[in-house]
Amino acid sequence: MQRNLLSGSQLAPPPMLSTLLRERSVALFLDFDGTLVDIAQGPDAIMVPEGLRDHLLQLDAALEGRLALVSGRSLADLERHLGPVPIARAGSHGAECVLGDGRMIGEPPAPVPQALKAELAKLEEMHSGLEIEHKSFGIGMHYRAAPDLEGTIVEQGRILASSYGMTIKQGKCVVELMTAKTDKGRAVRSFMEIEQFAGAMPVFVGDDITDEDGFAASGEFDGFGIAVGEREPKLARYHLASTDAVRSWMQL
Repeated sequence: MQRNLLSGSQLAPPPMLSTLLRERSVALFLDFDGTLVDIAQGPDAIMVPEGLRDHLLQLDAALEGRLALVSGRSLADLERHLGPVPIARAGSHGAECVLGDGRMIGEPPAPVPQALKAELAKLEEMHSGLEIEHKSFGIGMHYRAAPDLEGTIVEQGRILASSYGMTIKQGKCVVELMTAKTDKGRAVRSFMEIEQFAGAMPVFVGDDITDEDGFAASGEFDGFGIAVGEREPKLARYHLASTDAVRSWMQL
């Protein structure tokens, strides 16, 4: 696996996906927010580009089923924004993984405790600009509308994670509490064990710190990561400047 210490802007752009496909089989793993759609003020405020769903379906066909969305959003939330997409998907940072035909990989973790939901509802009332996102197996605490809350939310997240025996993840203006110890790297490994993905070169495209796990797992299978945007990556081999650049790179 290639380790990189350069900033995103110093990394070269990747070979076009069409070029990679002429050389060998590729398994493509795509983050959603900040990679396929621009990050918005809140998780429900995103704008899905016209034609994105059709583009993904065409891409999945070209990849012979070796395309997977790997998102921090729940699978239900992804469908709410994209509509039904019969392609492989991992939601809640890999806590729930399904194939394109709907078959689930592994067992789903425990649901979020009701007592935790109640505590976070009170926290949301206390802090203007804090938005709580409920997921199937976790909860996101978004503070993009109030970035000065970062220290408070991170500390509260650590306290709650310890109290309820949960895993904590930190991303761009969000702290997430998860009922399972999972990450996007585990999602990649789970898919790579499936026959349709096995033997292909994994390429993971993502913009946030949580995508570093996906970059690392791709390297374990002789693949690589592509960092998106301005964040300084640690394990990506290549860089794309924006969501527009990602969608252009995916054109076949």
